[in-house]
Amino acid sequence: MTKDEAFERLSRSKFRSRFRLGKDDIAYIQRVGMDAVERHCRDFIRGRLSDAEPKNDGRQTPMRGHPVFIAQHACACCCRGCLAKWYRVPMHRRLTDDEQERIVSLLMEWIKRQMQSEY
Repeated sequence: MTKDEAFERLSRSKFRSRFRLGKDDIAYIQRVGMDAVERHCRDFIRGRLSDAEPKNDGRQTPMRGHPVFIAQHACACCCRGCLAKWYRVPMHRRLTDDEQERIVSLLMEWIKRQMQSEY
């Protein structure tokens, strides 16, 4: 599934489509820069989602506190259950490097689109 196809599908979800970056999120991104946010994104995916059995799966991603967390919920990349449901990523096995990179790429694209819609 391409990013555009994913975003089209996500836009039809009442829950997923309600997520937006807030003023604090935008200010944070402007302050630290997109490169730092992307590094954080990689760290979050590696540390919170990549294990075969992530700690607190289904509850490991806060609903606020970092732009990446908002993006994860908006893009259904917040837990292994959502990854399985939305993207058919198998549960109970470690995410491959390619899967992790595709998730990071999707989340960063969502963040970039959110930033562009603010200007």
